[in-house]
Amino acid sequence: MKHSEDASPPADAAFAPSPHETDGGAIGAVSALAALEPEPAGAAVLFGDRVEIARRFTRDLAEHGETLGLIGPLEPPRLWTRHVLNSAVLAPLIHEGARVGDIGSGAGLPGLVLAIARPDAHFVLIEPMERRCDWLRAESDRLGLENVTVLRARAEEAFSVAPLDQVTARAVSALRTLIPLAAPLLRRGGELILLKGAKVHDEIDAARKQIAKHRLTAIEVLELGTGVVPEATRVFRATVDAAS
Repeated sequence: MKHSEDASPPADAAFAPSPHETDGGAIGAVSALAALEPEPAGAAVLFGDRVEIARRFTRDLAEHGETLGLIGPLEPPRLWTRHVLNSAVLAPLIHEGARVGDIGSGAGLPGLVLAIARPDAHFVLIEPMERRCDWLRAESDRLGLENVTVLRARAEEAFSVAPLDQVTARAVSALRTLIPLAAPLLRRGGELILLKGAKVHDEIDAARKQIAKHRLTAIEVLELGTGVVPEATRVFRATVDAAS
């Protein structure tokens, strides 16, 4: 893995609880693993021969995610379908050899998941919180991912990684806020591929000014994962037609 210039801890340091967390954290981790959703059949479909790495990531996230503030206590029973596979359905949209930015990577959703599924692309995980960056670095190392760079920064401060070929984000903000952050990081002809919820069309209507300002074209809403995940994943995709 290629790290950012920030000093990073040893690979296991991000998983080490503080002394006052040790007993409760260990009990919580065991409980989370026991509650972890069984692997759906769709995992093998989406990850192919990389599915074992996806299993390791999902187990690590279930075990350490609540302690590190990455996921809530109710997430392990739906971790595969609601989070991991929901992210992985984006993988076919990633271009071969692309440099892809993931804004607000957090737990690695979708950035680490996509890096697992698409080793032929390089992913820049943009995350402002130090503890989450520590997790992203440590987990990338544990999984042996060579196609990941972690950048501790807010999206509006991440110009050092531009121009990118594609930018993604999940559960970050509404399009009218997200487009001005993401579009400037793209090269001309680059793509936004943003995971959105059921109200994506309302978000598009509310973001008309930002869409025009940043010269987005070829706008479409895709529904991915039908027949593979219980609920289709909605994706806002658009192309930056000119320098914005």
